[in-house]
Amino acid sequence: MTLEIITSDALTPFRHGFFTRKGGASSGVFDGLNCGSGSTDQAEIVAINRARVAEAMDVNALASVHQVHSPDVITVTETAQPNDKPKADALVTATPGVALSILTADCQPVLFADAEAEVIGAAHAGWKGAMGGVLETTIDAMIALGATRENISAVIGPSISQRAYEVGPEFLDSFLSEDPENSRFFADGQGDKAQFDLPSYGLHKLRNAGVNAEWTRHCTYSDPDRFFSYRRATHAGDADYGRLISVIRI
Repeated sequence: MTLEIITSDALTPFRHGFFTRKGGASSGVFDGLNCGSGSTDQAEIVAINRARVAEAMDVNALASVHQVHSPDVITVTETAQPNDKPKADALVTATPGVALSILTADCQPVLFADAEAEVIGAAHAGWKGAMGGVLETTIDAMIALGATRENISAVIGPSISQRAYEVGPEFLDSFLSEDPENSRFFADGQGDKAQFDLPSYGLHKLRNAGVNAEWTRHCTYSDPDRFFSYRRATHAGDADYGRLISVIRI
């Protein structure tokens, strides 16, 4: 099966893609293109999947980080991936031949591009990272490499949608404590639960930071044939779950 790659005109002319689970070598709960080396999938199979992605991006290696839901950003200057992945949740580069990659399974994968300055970025933005400022720090790191705020385009890839993201009252309270106007990102749920709109929150943060932003409008939870989902796997009682990969390169 061939790889399925979701792209956006907003990121042209850079080669990029939000990869679905299709076209991979994994099986079982990881069936498809599981690119998560931190999963319990067979390491050699994950390596095959990542190699297929690298080939699709026409590179030998994918720059990646050990994601920890932080606002931390790494500036990548070498095409080779270091043996030890630094702990961070975003990467930026202005180096030709570098492919930046992010793993997600409901959280927002966000790809950034300034075509004029030839600077790119990639961020893993779950609710904690987005609230903590990972989107803004990625933009700042791109600007440090020569990008300009008004020329940066950001695209949020497949993420969990509001109808699938039920949260408790403590979660809602944390967002209202940050800003009472965050209530706009929540809808009433069952009982004391609420439904959180993560992509709308991400779009708000990006646009508030002064960049052009859009969402591909794909829900990871609601489309099991195409996407892995941490929350769906949890609800199903699965022992683990696959990770989707999103990549952009100069």
